[in-house]
Amino acid sequence: MRGNNPIGHYGDTRPKAPHDTWQRNFPGKEISIPIARKWARDLLTGQIAGPVLDDVLLLLSEVATNAVTHSNSGRTPGGQVTVRMTHAPGDVHVQVTDDDSSTSAPIVRTPDLDEDGGRGLWLVNLLATTWGTHRGETTRSVWFRISDF
Repeated sequence: MRGNNPIGHYGDTRPKAPHDTWQRNFPGKEISIPIARKWARDLLTGQIAGPVLDDVLLLLSEVATNAVTHSNSGRTPGGQVTVRMTHAPGDVHVQVTDDDSSTSAPIVRTPDLDEDGGRGLWLVNLLATTWGTHRGETTRSVWFRISDF
């Protein structure tokens, strides 16, 4: 990764890679959610259709909020959330990795209409083309893919 630029250099005469990948770490705090959303918006604006961008930003917000709220990323000092995005012809793949939790696991549930929360993975399940989770030794990732055509 080279800052907020996709892999490659400006002015490079080589053909563009078949995909662009970006990654950034954010503090495991609620204030990081709008910052991550703005980062993603700045990178993807003009790359994908507006309605697809809206869905990507909504789902990123939901998954990142879950990471901060339900994992050790938001519970321990210095906790972090890592966002990795890949834009390839036809789709956008987003992965949010947190510091895991021994007390909770990602599950989809149907929220009650009068509840303030509980819609994150329900929305991911509804809007994403596909999605899943992966647990590492000390991390957990939730990823989703949205087709942009």
